[in-house]
Amino acid sequence: MSFRIRELQLPHDYQQLAVLLSGYWSEPASAERLEEDDRKLYEVGSTWMDENGMLAGYDRSRRVAVNASNDIVGYIWVWRAPWTEPGYLCMTLVVDPGSREKGIGDALLRHAYDWAEQLGASSLMSEVWDDHPRALEFAKRRGFIIERHAYQSVLHLKDTSLELMEVEPEAILACNGLRLLTLADEPGEESERKLYELACATLRDVPSFLGDVPDFIEWKKWNLQVDGFAPELVLIAADGDRFVGMTNVLYIAATNGLYHEYTGVDRTYRGKKVGHALKLETIRVGKQRGADYIRTDNDSMNAPILAINRELGYVPLRGNYRIVASMEMVKEALNTNKLPQ
Repeated sequence: MSFRIRELQLPHDYQQLAVLLSGYWSEPASAERLEEDDRKLYEVGSTWMDENGMLAGYDRSRRVAVNASNDIVGYIWVWRAPWTEPGYLCMTLVVDPGSREKGIGDALLRHAYDWAEQLGASSLMSEVWDDHPRALEFAKRRGFIIERHAYQSVLHLKDTSLELMEVEPEAILACNGLRLLTLADEPGEESERKLYELACATLRDVPSFLGDVPDFIEWKKWNLQVDGFAPELVLIAADGDRFVGMTNVLYIAATNGLYHEYTGVDRTYRGKKVGHALKLETIRVGKQRGADYIRTDNDSMNAPILAINRELGYVPLRGNYRIVASMEMVKEALNTNKLPQ
C-alpha cells in the first residue's frame, strides 16, 4: 500500500486518532479527551544536556501515517516530560491492524530515531502488550529489550457481594486510629497539597518508577484535572490531619467502569491494612455507583498490592512490557534491517 508521513493537522486529526488509539489503549479514547490533554502540554519544548551529559528538559514530536485516501493508519508520539529519566525519550507507536507489515511502523520509527538523535537522547522507551507477540518481535528486531513487566487485572462488580466484606473499611482503619474520608469531604488546595506530598513519598517506592516526581502544578494537572476525575472518588486514610493513604479512582463513562489511577500508603503505616481498606472502599463505592468493573495496573514486582488484588477477587488480564533501546542499538537495527530513510 502507498502511504506518507505527515505532521498532525489539528483539530481535524483528533477524531481519527481517537479511533486508532481506542484499538490500542485499554479504555476508549475520544477526540475531546485528546484535545483536552493537548491543552495541558507545554507549547514550546526546551531541552538541554545536564551536568552528566544526559538529555534533560521537555519536548515532543508527533507524526501520522496516512494512506492514499488520507486516512490515518499509523501514529508516532515521541516525548519527554521535565520529570522523565535523564537521557530518555518516551515513545508511543501505533499502526492500524489492517495496515501492518507494510513498512509504516519502520517509517514512523525512523522519524522517532532522527528526532531523538537531533536532541541527543541516549535511549528510547516504549510499551507493548504482552499478548501481542508480533509487536514484541518488531521491537526486538529494532534493538529494544524488555525492561519491566506490568499486569492488568479486573474485578467484575456484578460478581462481587458486599456481604463478603467481613469488616467495614472504616473499622479496619479505626483499629489503627485512622479515619476514612474523600477529597470531597475536605476539598481545597491544602488537601490537594497533602495528597501531592503523599504521592511524592510513595511514588519512588513503586518498583517500575523512573525519573522524578512532577511539581505540584503538573501533578495536579495530570491527576486531579483529568477525564473521569471526581473528588468523591479520591479515597483517603488520615491520621488526624495527616494523609497517610490514598487511592485515586477514575470513572470511565464510555464503559461504566472504574480505574485505579494510583494507590499509595505512607511507609510508616504499611502493614496495617490501609491499602486493603482503601481497596475495599473502592469496591463499595463502585457497587453504590452501579459500575460494572474496576480495573487496575500493577508492576510484577509490587507483591503487596498484587496480593491484595488476589484476595479481593481481581482476575488477571493482559499486561504490558516496558521496552528500552539505546540509540546505538536502534541505529544498528535501522542500518542492518535497511529500514526506510
